[in-house]
Amino acid sequence: MASGFFAILDDIAALMDDVAIATKVATRKTAGILGDDLAVNAEKATGFLSSRELPVLWAITKGSLINKVIIVPIALLLNVFFPVAIKYILILGGFYLAYEGVEKIIEYFFHHPKPAQQIIAEKQDFDNDAEKKKVKSAINTDFILSVEIVFIALGAVTGKSLPIQIITVSAVALIATIGVYGIVAIIVRMDDAGLLLIKRSGNKGIFASIGSLLVKSLPIVIKLLSIAGTIALILVAGGIFAHNIVYLHNLFPNLLAVIKEFTFGLIGGLVMITLLTGGKKLFLVFK
Repeated sequence: MASGFFAILDDIAALMDDVAIATKVATRKTAGILGDDLAVNAEKATGFLSSRELPVLWAITKGSLINKVIIVPIALLLNVFFPVAIKYILILGGFYLAYEGVEKIIEYFFHHPKPAQQIIAEKQDFDNDAEKKKVKSAINTDFILSVEIVFIALGAVTGKSLPIQIITVSAVALIATIGVYGIVAIIVRMDDAGLLLIKRSGNKGIFASIGSLLVKSLPIVIKLLSIAGTIALILVAGGIFAHNIVYLHNLFPNLLAVIKEFTFGLIGGLVMITLLTGGKKLFLVFK
C-alpha cells in the first residue's frame, strides 16, 4: 500500500517536472505576443479618473480571466477534434485586430475637432457611457489576443500528453492575465506613487525628485503606450496573417519580418474598414 502511494507521488512529481519544462517553453514562445498584449491593454486601461483606474482595471482583468476560461477548453477541444478550425479562427481575429489598429490611425489623422457646443452637449452622455464602452472594447481586444496566446502555447506542447497540455496552457493563460494586468496596474498608478513620495519626503531630497519624475513621466508613458498599442495591434494581426496564410508566408521571403507583418496588418485593416464602411452605406441606402 505504502509503495503504491509513493509511486503515485513519483508520477505526480514527474508530471509536474514535465509541466514546468513545457510551461517554460510555451511562455518563451508567447513572450512576443505578451509584450504586445501589455502595450495594447495598458493603453486601453488608461485615460480614466484616478478614482476609477483600479476599478476599471479590475473589471478588465475579470473579463480577461473569463475570456481565458472560455478559450482554453475550446482550444483544447478544437485541437483534438477539429484542428483545422484553429487557423481560421486566428485569421478572423487578426482582421479584428487590424481593423482596431488602422481605425486608430485614421481617427488620429482625419478626426476633426467638434464645435464647443456639441462637446458640451455630448459630455454628459460621454461620462455615463465612455467607461463601459472602453472596458468592453478592452475585453473584446483581450479576447482576440488571448486566443493567440492560448493557441501559441498549445502549439508549443503539441505531441505531449493531454494532462500536460491542459495544465501548461492553463498556466500560461493565468500567467498572461496576472502578469500583464499586474504591470498595467503599476503603470496607471505611477502618478499616485510619485505624489506619495513627494508628500512623504516633504518635497525635498532624492525621493521628491523621483516622485516628481514619476508624476511628469506618466503622460509621456501613456502617449508612448498609445502609439505602441496601435503598432502592436497591426503587427499581431500581420503576424497572424503571415503565419497562417501560406501565400503570404512565402511572399517577399527576403523582406524583414517586422516590415512584412506590419504591411499585411495595415492592408488587412484597410480592407476591413473599406468593407464595413461600404456595408454601412449600403444598409442606409436599402433601409
